Amino acid sequence: MKRPIVRWVLGGVVVLAVVVVAYLYFAGGTGEPSTELTTPTLAAAEDGMVAFVIDATRSSAAFEIDEVLRGEPQRVVGTTSELAGQFEMDPDDLSSVEFSQIVVNARTFDTGSGNRDRAIRGPVILDSASDEFEFITFDATSVEGLQGSLTEGELFEFTVDGDLTIRDTVNTVTFDVTATPIDEDTIDGSAEATVLRSDYGIGIPNAPGVADVSDEVLIRLEFVATS
Repeated sequence: MKRPIVRWVLGGVVVLAVVVVAYLYFAGGTGEPSTELTTPTLAAAEDGMVAFVIDATRSSAAFEIDEVLRGEPQRVVGTTSELAGQFEMDPDDLSSVEFSQIVVNARTFDTGSGNRDRAIRGPVILDSASDEFEFITFDATSVEGLQGSLTEGELFEFTVDGDLTIRDTVNTVTFDVTATPIDEDTIDGSAEATVLRSDYGIGIPNAPGVADVSDEVLIRLEFVATS
């Protein structure tokens, strides 16, 4: 009598595992954006202010996180070119800079693994397959260390504080920014910040061979902005 019961229990476990895997697979959606991103607006520019718009064809947003996969440590990197934003400044007074909201489509992160990408889009991690949490946004509140005038070839280093929204959680985050004017119409730069996924309630689904996923996540923007 015990063997049929054991077989029944094992069969139930297998069926449950298949259901869970199927749910996680389909809950991740296709990764297709629901809409084309448009550049968030800024208040009407004052005299002398020049607007620079992020060129998505030459820019990217990325996250990096450490994990142990099948006993081997590795760095997972997810990237997307689905981002939008702009900033404006007086070229003779860079402290005048103002930023629009920066928007990233979290549904389109590509890590090089379809199964991982679906898991990231699923409800346990970013839940970006849902329309409610498709986008990650950053709203700048202050800028420190940016001064002088726009000078071709000069490297500028400064920080930007603001509110980073992931899913339904908002935390204050500081980005370290470097920017170099290529010419009077083009600025090339990058921005980095480290956040804790636990601060955003982001979990990690159970997956075979995956262990020791870091709580720290590096967020990086590589951008080219043009006026």
